[in-house]
Amino acid sequence: METQVKSASSSWHYGWIVVLIAFITLLVSAGIRSMPSILMVPFEKEFGWDRSSISGVISVGIFLYGLVGPFSAAILSKCGIRRTMVISLAVLAVSMALTPLMTHLWQYELLWGLVSGLATGMMANVLGVTVANRWFVQRKGLVVGMLTASAATGQLLFLPLLAHITVEDGWRNAVYTAVGVIALVMVIVAIWMRNHPYEKGVAAYGTDEVVKPAPFQGSIVLTPLTTLRQAMTNKTFWLLAGTFFFCGFSTNGLIGTHLIPACGDHGIPEVMAAGLLALMGMFDLVGTTLSGWLTDRFDSRKLLFWYYGLRGLSLMFLPYALDGGQSSLFIFSVFYGLDWIATVPPTVKLATQEFGKEKASMVFGWVVVAHQVGASAAAFLAGVMREWTGTYSTTFFSAGLICLIASLMAMRIVKRKKESQAALV
Repeated sequence: METQVKSASSSWHYGWIVVLIAFITLLVSAGIRSMPSILMVPFEKEFGWDRSSISGVISVGIFLYGLVGPFSAAILSKCGIRRTMVISLAVLAVSMALTPLMTHLWQYELLWGLVSGLATGMMANVLGVTVANRWFVQRKGLVVGMLTASAATGQLLFLPLLAHITVEDGWRNAVYTAVGVIALVMVIVAIWMRNHPYEKGVAAYGTDEVVKPAPFQGSIVLTPLTTLRQAMTNKTFWLLAGTFFFCGFSTNGLIGTHLIPACGDHGIPEVMAAGLLALMGMFDLVGTTLSGWLTDRFDSRKLLFWYYGLRGLSLMFLPYALDGGQSSLFIFSVFYGLDWIATVPPTVKLATQEFGKEKASMVFGWVVVAHQVGASAAAFLAGVMREWTGTYSTTFFSAGLICLIASLMAMRIVKRKKESQAALV
């Protein structure tokens, strides 16, 4: 069999097409996952549901979004990237299409808490790590940064458009628009996505060796659980999971879910508030991609120290920014956006160095579970605190303080010079 080899020096490699498709898919999936933040107020008005109940549904969805991650890594290895993505997109589309028909809170819990949470979780950060590990030897940190940025940016970039449709034409039309976008992405994935460089007869980017992928061994349920049991004996795993718990608490669980309602409390229109999140998304795309580039070159522990520390300071500034007008909110959006989820590339690198490339996706999947537990806690607790105190200020300030704790935790991670130096066996 004649083999076509593409090395890192080639001007074009199919891996970049795969990255582009994954980028678009993660962008759209995360954008859909963020929709409850703009649906919160319309649901309060139309169905009479209180904010804490709606926040509880969002909290469940966020938790399941993270919980499916480790099993997603196993399913991607067992069933292939393309098939997994197509099925997940189809399930998400059905869930979205049924949403306008709901009339009771339990239906919202089923469609958005359960089904949407699981479907979008299959297309989360673990997908980006899997693509990077399969298709790239060099520029892996950059690829992880790009794909992470797409997921975080998608949470923010679609909000102004969907918020505008919600205000002008109703939330149901916003949901139908999202269904149409999902269907388009599903077609793109089905036609052009590939599972492994071997399918195209090329080497992974950065090497000249064309390698046939080894078949997945083990159970898609038991293997992730076994990996977790082994990882739990490692101090680095707990430090990565702990910092990521605080990461989730301070990003999509808090700001992604509650910034728009918090702006509403201060008389800032919904569309303008969604625009602030979109601005964060634009700067996150720059910040997280740059973080991937930095991760290829510098100590990941020190990067995490600065990322968490600066995010903490920005969150402590947010209550003052909400009272300070548009210029203060603009400063917060730019500063916070650059650091929105720049923590992922260095966290992935530390997990790969500690546990080895073969286990990295699954271990990182469990670290993401901790992230989503934190996000879920923030989504629920912020809603409860808002009901109790009438303000989000205490929650924003508290989130800033725990980010400062996370920055110190990052420096406790043992530095490894080589990947898989302490890999799981």
